[in-house]
Amino acid sequence: MNRESTPQGHYHVPAEPVFAGGWEDRLAELRGDLAALDAMDATVLPLWRGRPLLAGPDALGWQGADSPLMVHARPERLFLGCHDGRARLAVDVSSWEPPGLDRAAMASFFDAQEYRHPALPADHRFTDLRGAMVRLDPADAALASTARALFNWHRTHRFCSACGHASNWAQAGWERQCPACGAKHFPRTDPVVIMLVVRGNRVLLGRSPGWPEGMYSALAGFVEPGESLEAAVRREVREETGVAVGAVRYVASQPWPWPSSLMLGFVAQAEGEVIALDDELEDARWITREEMVSVMAGQHPALRRPRRGAIAQFLLSEWLAGRLEG
Repeated sequence: MNRESTPQGHYHVPAEPVFAGGWEDRLAELRGDLAALDAMDATVLPLWRGRPLLAGPDALGWQGADSPLMVHARPERLFLGCHDGRARLAVDVSSWEPPGLDRAAMASFFDAQEYRHPALPADHRFTDLRGAMVRLDPADAALASTARALFNWHRTHRFCSACGHASNWAQAGWERQCPACGAKHFPRTDPVVIMLVVRGNRVLLGRSPGWPEGMYSALAGFVEPGESLEAAVRREVREETGVAVGAVRYVASQPWPWPSSLMLGFVAQAEGEVIALDDELEDARWITREEMVSVMAGQHPALRRPRRGAIAQFLLSEWLAGRLEG
């Protein structure tokens, strides 16, 4: 399990990027079989405005069909498949409105507030998945991130892109169909390259405007149509920092449901050191291996350590361990 129960000052790194694990079986062949789905003894994960329900310190709050949350649920049920011998569904309960809701906090970069429904036990609360992801079992983390990404896709793709008519939920949440023209629409996943640019004993990190103070990360960007992944790595690094890249090597991937990306992690060998920023980054700098050790320990005077669970943290930790040298 991905746990953070490490000694003080130590920085736990999962064995693989969070959300990259799977679960027992997606059972895709049953998504169109409504009778089979209705007959299943399923357990349900409620999500409220993108936040999964947690129970206790590090578990998802799976519910039964008689849960008091079901009065807030939309009629659609998302079928995730089967795990640990149980069918797994997810529902959107975003119609619930807690008293005194702070909408500004919800719209912030990271909302640390936890939202508790009065009819549930005290240890049940809706939590930003970014804050809980490394505490969850790998399969639970993958289930929650998949549900979050799919509900967001349905929320933002309610109309047919072929004719403009309102489309309908289909295939247990894995498709939308247009009743007017018959077009079928499938969940969107945007490929994003994220690259650890290295040169000798240093790594190149960047900072975007609006990030929390001291936050730097690996460079990243969306893959453009007609572009290979390696070409995207070289283009993004050149555009954002002016640094030319030579050898590019794939390392690992991570689904990232903010809102619906697939992060494709690479290590890239820089051919120069001079930085020329464009308007996307607020700053970029070369960081030595020794500096990065202090960053990861939370002891650097200016830089924050990367968020636990993000693939940038995974890439940096692999580099520090000597496993990524370009």
